[in-house]
Amino acid sequence: MAKAVRRRELLGLVGGAAAWPLTSSAQQRGPQVVGYLSARSPDDTGHLIEAFKRGLADNGYIEGKTIDIEYRFALGSYDRLPTLARELANRSLAVLVSVGGEPAALAAKEATATIPIVFAIGSDPVKIGLVASYARPGGNLTGINILSTSLEPKRLGLLRELVPHAATIGILLNQSYPPAEMQLKDVQAAAQAIGLRIHAVSTSTDREIEAAFETVTQQRIPALMVGAAPFFDTRRDKLVELAARHAVPTIYQFRAYVAAGGLASYGVDLPDAHRQVGVYASQILKGAKPADLPVLQPTKFEFVVNLKTAKALGLVVPAPILLHADEVIE
Repeated sequence: MAKAVRRRELLGLVGGAAAWPLTSSAQQRGPQVVGYLSARSPDDTGHLIEAFKRGLADNGYIEGKTIDIEYRFALGSYDRLPTLARELANRSLAVLVSVGGEPAALAAKEATATIPIVFAIGSDPVKIGLVASYARPGGNLTGINILSTSLEPKRLGLLRELVPHAATIGILLNQSYPPAEMQLKDVQAAAQAIGLRIHAVSTSTDREIEAAFETVTQQRIPALMVGAAPFFDTRRDKLVELAARHAVPTIYQFRAYVAAGGLASYGVDLPDAHRQVGVYASQILKGAKPADLPVLQPTKFEFVVNLKTAKALGLVVPAPILLHADEVIE
């Protein structure tokens, strides 16, 4: 069994989450209903759902006792989200949570202008029209920007340190994901600054993912980035298995990939971000308005390396990388 070694505290989120006492009138109304809309699947997000429920429970809301939760999962198919969001909006919800990126949040916003919404997305909510500003969101939405799409240049730099001989690095993108074009532009600009070439491959099906790895092997691309996208998160085990089969050093956005056998990841502590979504949902259940709850951003990030995978790939991880890592899986 892999052993995880923590190097330092990983994530702190901007903003607080005060807990207010339940009112007697709220207790008399019976369980309130929380809608949970995800672009991902229950199979790959069980740990995130538990973190979300922990954020609720820490503030007095227990599923099946003091609240009910209605779940909807798009399984990585973004085109299903509008229908799922409308299904939830037609319920008597006290709050609607949308997780798994921009498509879920945009579908929730389109479905209702009155139900409070708490989102977790990876890019700027102001730019995509979810909120008016970070400090005062306005309207019926607030949440967390986990910055996953904007961290692609950082992941590129870390992968270059892991595979220093690489002159070309591949990036796997999900063309159905709205931020994909900006992700590619950011990576290309970062690559140009350090003298790298980028080979981009767009995928939106399982067969295209398999073909992408075949292309990487045939063209002898020495390393690969998997771009941030909920579609890829629902194919986490498949991506890790293909990277191992084709012996391609690969970096991902979340720790869960590395725990599953991937080489490295750089991003936020995603379970803690989902816990914070639960905290914000509980504040709204107690009467807070989304317009008054500032959009949060992470202030700390985690870089995770799997030494067992590195050894299998024939990589010697440089000492500075090990010192920089927040967690080394041995």
